[in-house]
Amino acid sequence: MYKLFIFALAGFLAQLIDGSLGMGFGASSSSILLTFGVAPAIVSATIHFSEIAITAASGTAHWKFKNVHKPTMVKLAIPGAITAFIGAAILSHIHSDFIKPFIAIFLLTMGLYILYQFLFTKEKSVSKTKTKTSRLILIPQGAVAGFLDSIGGGGWGPVNTPLMLAQKKLEPRYAIGTVSASEFFVTVSASLSFIIFLGWSQINWWLVVSLSIGGMVAAPFAAWLVKLLPMNILAVCVSGLIIFTNSNSLISVVGLNQTLAITIKIALIVIWFVLILFALYQNNKLPFLNFKNESNVNKLD
Repeated sequence: MYKLFIFALAGFLAQLIDGSLGMGFGASSSSILLTFGVAPAIVSATIHFSEIAITAASGTAHWKFKNVHKPTMVKLAIPGAITAFIGAAILSHIHSDFIKPFIAIFLLTMGLYILYQFLFTKEKSVSKTKTKTSRLILIPQGAVAGFLDSIGGGGWGPVNTPLMLAQKKLEPRYAIGTVSASEFFVTVSASLSFIIFLGWSQINWWLVVSLSIGGMVAAPFAAWLVKLLPMNILAVCVSGLIIFTNSNSLISVVGLNQTLAITIKIALIVIWFVLILFALYQNNKLPFLNFKNESNVNKLD
C-alpha cells in the first residue's frame, strides 16, 4: 500500500511538471521511482504503460486544435518508435546494478538541460508558419530521442522540444503539439517491447494504475500552476529535483565517504536555492531586490 501511494505521488508530481513545462514526466518520475529502489526496466515499463492514455489524450487534443505538423510528426514518430522498441528490449536484458549509474547520468543531464533551456536561454524569434523541416535532421533526432526515452524512462520531450524550437522551423505551438502527438507512437512501441521481453508477470499493474491516477489528478492543478508561476521558476524547481535525486544515486554508486557526500548534497541544495532566487529575480518576484530602483523612480517623480 505504501508503494502504491509513492507511485501515485510520483505520477502526480511528474504530471504537474509535464503539464506546466510541456516536458519532464518521464525524467522526473523515473528519478523519484529509482530513488525508491525500483529496477530500471520496471521503472521504464511502468512509466510507458501509464503514459499510453496520457499521450493519446494529449496528442488527440493537439491534433484537434491543429497544433500538429503531420510530415514532421511522421519523420519523428517512425524512427523514434523503432529505436524505442530496441531500447526497451536492451534494457530488459541488462542487469539493474549495471545500468543504474548510466541512467542516473542521463537523467542528471536531462535536469541540467531543462535548467539551461528555461533559465539561461533567451527567447528567440521563430517562424509563424508551418515550414518544411529537414528530414536529415529529424530522422536521427527522433531515433536518438526514442532510444533514450525507453532506456532512461523519459527523454522524448526534453530532447525533441528544445531542438525543434531551436531550429526555428515551426511556430512553438506546432513544435510542442507535434512532439506530443508523436510521443504516443513511441510510448506504444516501447510498451509492446517491454511486454515481449519482460512479460506480463514482471509488470505490477497496480503501480501502473497508481502512476496514471496520480497523473490524471495533477492535470487540472498543472493548468492552474502555469497561470500562477512563470515557466522558468517551475523549471528550476523541476530540474533541481531531478539533479538532486540522481546525484544522490551516483554518490551511492561511487561510494564516497559520508562527510564528502553530505557536503555535496548541501552544496546542491544551496545552489538550487540560489537559482530559485535568480529565477524569481528574473520575473521581478523579489520586491526587496528592486527596492533601490523603485526609490530612484520615486525621487524622479
